[in-house]
Amino acid sequence: MTANEDQEMELEALRSIYEGDECFKEISPVSFQFRVGDLEDIKAFILDIAWPETYPETAPQISLDAFFNNRISAETKELILSKLEQQVEANLGTAMMYTLFEWAKEHQEVLMENHRPVVTSVMVMASSEVTAPSSTAKRKEKKEQLTKAQKRRIVNRTDHKGELPRGWNWVDVIKHVSLKQLDHRLFPVAPVV
Repeated sequence: MTANEDQEMELEALRSIYEGDECFKEISPVSFQFRVGDLEDIKAFILDIAWPETYPETAPQISLDAFFNNRISAETKELILSKLEQQVEANLGTAMMYTLFEWAKEHQEVLMENHRPVVTSVMVMASSEVTAPSSTAKRKEKKEQLTKAQKRRIVNRTDHKGELPRGWNWVDVIKHVSLKQLDHRLFPVAPVV
C-alpha cells in the first residue's frame, strides 16, 4: 500500500472511532486536534497533529501551539512533546493516531504532574472583563448631553426657578384660537333648539 492509501484508511478509522466525540476535531484530511482532558480541567491540553505526505513512514508533526495551551509552561510542553516523540518512534511505519491519542489520555496525570499554570496578560484581561458587566449594572443611566447653545436657550426661556413664564407659548395659543374662529366661519354650527 502507498502512503496515501494508508492515510485514507486511517482517516476512515479515526472518523468512525471519534464520530461525535467533542475531544477530536478534523481540521483537514491531514490535520487534527485532540483535546486531552475536560474543558474545565486545568491539566487539559490540545494536541495539534499534521501528517506529512509520507506518513506513516515518517513521523507526524505534533505541536502544542493551540491558544488553549497558552497557560501551560514551556517546560511542561517540552516534556509532553518528548514523551509523544518516543511513542511515535515506537510506532513508526504503522497507523498511530489512535494509539497516540489513547496513550496521551491514559498518561495525562504523568504528563501534567509538574504543571504550574502560567499567568498571562490575556488571563488578567479575562478576569477584569468578568467584573466589568457588574460595574456597568451599578452605573446610572447617562443623561443626554446638551450643547452650550441648547443650555442657553433653556435658561433664556425660564425664570430663576426653572419655570417657564406665563404665556411663553402665546404664539401657539393665538394660532389655536384663530383656527377655531376660522372653522366657525367656514362651517357654521346651527343652534341647538
